[in-house]
Amino acid sequence: MAHTYHYATVSEALDELNENGFNHDFNIHENEIVSHPENFEIVHIYRYEGDTNPDDEATVYGIKSLKNGKKGVFVTGFSANSESEAARILIDLSIKRNQK
Repeated sequence: MAHTYHYATVSEALDELNENGFNHDFNIHENEIVSHPENFEIVHIYRYEGDTNPDDEATVYGIKSLKNGKKGVFVTGFSANSESEAARILIDLSIKRNQK
């Protein structure tokens, strides 16, 4: 089950996740998620909402591989042009998990 946290900045969320072993950068290796989404679990979700500008909004995912235990992060913005295929898959994973 994913936990949602609120930090003052995206950097704080990334620092804490890194301290907890989430050190693989899935933004660089998003093909791992796209190729086999069934192998991943969202463990943490952090949403950062900008005060006035929607372009300042972001989501930080703490992700764990169900296959080998690798833990990492994926950061995505909320604007339409920042949504990659991996981001859409993660949104779908988080929605499915919330419905259970």
